[in-house]
Amino acid sequence: MLQRLQRYFRRKPVRFFTFILVYLMAGSLVFLHAGFMSDTTARGRDSGGAGDGAGNRVLGGHGLVPGNIRMLTKRHGPSWPKLDDNTSSWNRALKGRSSKDTEEGCAKYIGCYMDDTQRRALRGASFFDYRKMTIFRCQDNCAERGYLYAGLEFGAECYCGHKIQAPSASERECSMECKGERSNVCGGANRLSVYRLELSQESARRYGSAIFKGCFRRPDNVTLALPITTIIPNMSVENCVDLCTEQELSLAVLAGKHCLCGYPTPHFALHDREDEELCQRRCPGEEFESCGTEEYFIVYQTQAQDNRCMDRRFLPGRSKQLVALASFPGAGNTWARHLIELATGFYTGSYYFDGSLYNKGFKGERDHWKSGRTICIKTHESGRKEIEAFDAAILVMRNPYKALMAEFNRKYGGHIGFASQAHWKGREWPEFVKNYAPWWASHTLDWLSFGKRVHVVHFEELKKDLFVQLKNIVLFLGLEVSEDRLLCVEGQKDGNFKRSGLRKLEYDPYTAEMRATIDDLIITVDHTLKQRKLSGVPEDYQRR
Repeated sequence: MLQRLQRYFRRKPVRFFTFILVYLMAGSLVFLHAGFMSDTTARGRDSGGAGDGAGNRVLGGHGLVPGNIRMLTKRHGPSWPKLDDNTSSWNRALKGRSSKDTEEGCAKYIGCYMDDTQRRALRGASFFDYRKMTIFRCQDNCAERGYLYAGLEFGAECYCGHKIQAPSASERECSMECKGERSNVCGGANRLSVYRLELSQESARRYGSAIFKGCFRRPDNVTLALPITTIIPNMSVENCVDLCTEQELSLAVLAGKHCLCGYPTPHFALHDREDEELCQRRCPGEEFESCGTEEYFIVYQTQAQDNRCMDRRFLPGRSKQLVALASFPGAGNTWARHLIELATGFYTGSYYFDGSLYNKGFKGERDHWKSGRTICIKTHESGRKEIEAFDAAILVMRNPYKALMAEFNRKYGGHIGFASQAHWKGREWPEFVKNYAPWWASHTLDWLSFGKRVHVVHFEELKKDLFVQLKNIVLFLGLEVSEDRLLCVEGQKDGNFKRSGLRKLEYDPYTAEMRATIDDLIITVDHTLKQRKLSGVPEDYQRR
């Protein structure tokens, strides 16, 4: 039969092409029919008041915060509204989401809200993507900027804010599919699908792009400490932050109706916080915010860059000693390099070469590690021969429970990315812990045994008391300490090496067997440190 068909079409090539054309036309008709049916379904779903009948977007109405909102208990900085727990239903906005999706997004859907192009419901940052918008992408962008709420509109628009300034709408009015994930809903025409973000404590201490620093007593010499002062009758955090940002100063200080701008200096170092109750006075221009008093100031760090510590260069001459910046992977070596470069003004080198780090500004990455042009050299090596090649070492240690998770995230998600749930719950994680946990201990023990001159720095103590710990590192490197430069580093400490506080595991990945092994390793390392007259590991090492 097949041979007959071949002979038939060989003799009649025109019939062969006719057959192909009929086949393609039939497929096209099936495709068009499916598209027509889905479009009809979508129009039926969107008919609940989201349009004007002519396909145009309808402006939402003006309104106040919905009645089921109550004030939060006192929090750091401004007090913001919180929605009632009755809005915990995920309802239609999570239609089609798998259990994996809900695990990876640490946010709570709270409902559909009206929006108005003239007066937005969420008045913070916004961005649009009419091809690839997803719920998680919007949430993650708002979380990175420290906002409490993320709202999606028209299938492709993302809005962030600290409070919802519009009434709620019917869930039927939020029915547009997300452009980047058709199974999920991203608001409607002038309707927002709003999520409350579960941020880390540090992320929640922000006002948009400004970082809340705390409540501080008035400095002795205000004019010297904060050179620019302006009276703003309708004072609000936004007004003061905007003013200081325009002046390209990194501190926005609220003192009643006075807005002061400047840099952290020894005159106003921001090291002695006061009880925030002392700064609790409502702003004239915004009832939900605190504006401090004439004696106790509310302080925010603006987006303006403090350039006093941003200049970096290679050493003017070849260094007489090679200093290692040694750590177990995941212990914060890249972050430590960032801090040391800002504090000293000199580039750090690396035993390896990482093009992505070079592109982020680590210019010493391309130098050979023995060039002598960098202030210290990153290394994760732990063999005796490799250790003895250095004249001194800064040994950065970190809680193994957190270091292992950080390195696992880096291995499967990049320097500031995340491993997927499939990696955590698959065989990769147990195998990783089995191989890497003993290395955490042997790495420290080798450097303590074979290192010629070792300065131990605990990652946790560096985060807790950066000024003092970084000062000790600079002294160990044989350099003169600049307090102004160290205060500048405190304001630039995160760099681009911090993972988002939004996407975190909702469960403990460590089994009882893993914990028993790691706890024994911690005890061994702690004992060795104390034998060498060094402080032992921090108390929280055995508890995540």
